[in-house]
Amino acid sequence: MQDTIATRAGPTRDVFSAIADPTRRQLLELLAAVDELPLHEMTARFPMGRTGVSKHLAILEEAGLVTDRKVGRETRYHLNAAPLREVQAWVAFYEHFWTRQVGRLKNLLEEKSE
Repeated sequence: MQDTIATRAGPTRDVFSAIADPTRRQLLELLAAVDELPLHEMTARFPMGRTGVSKHLAILEEAGLVTDRKVGRETRYHLNAAPLREVQAWVAFYEHFWTRQVGRLKNLLEEKSE
């Protein structure tokens, strides 16, 4: 499998900025559902041309979220979900924070109702 330069050298773009765009999140969802997809199949699912989808995929590659490989004249893309662990850890921190805050609010309301 051919690796991109970003994958060999490490991600060059922040994962959070890469997933900030809804189109890129949709591309990741598509790739999560299959082993790999060629560019033309992904392009058919979006209201933009091949160039637009390619630009989004390039950003995802820079973040290390997508790898590609050539099969003949076709480029196929594959999800690399490992960088999403950083996002998961960030969300888990705030989930813990809000769970604590809601617990405190619940206790306060119970005290006031007694």
